[in-house]
Amino acid sequence: MFANLLQLITRRPPPDFEKTFVEEVHVTRPSARNPRTEKIILAGWILIVAKSFLMIWLVDHYHLKFNANWVIMPTVASASLCTFVYFFLRE
Repeated sequence: MFANLLQLITRRPPPDFEKTFVEEVHVTRPSARNPRTEKIILAGWILIVAKSFLMIWLVDHYHLKFNANWVIMPTVASASLCTFVYFFLRE
């Protein structure tokens, strides 16, 4: 920190100034999506929707004393996170 302050005060360029020049840049394209994985994700979402309707019906039919959203929301949240990671955070 103080070395940089001294260079700022004396207005001398750092000794490795020329070495820090960018020589080369590599650009990689994102890998192609896997259709099998996308079908598995779609099947998972269909099962989650079916489970959600089943939970709503079970809680209503058997007059259970809790809200079905306590079961549905964590499932939807974790599936949303997995889907988001697959589609938007892949390299």
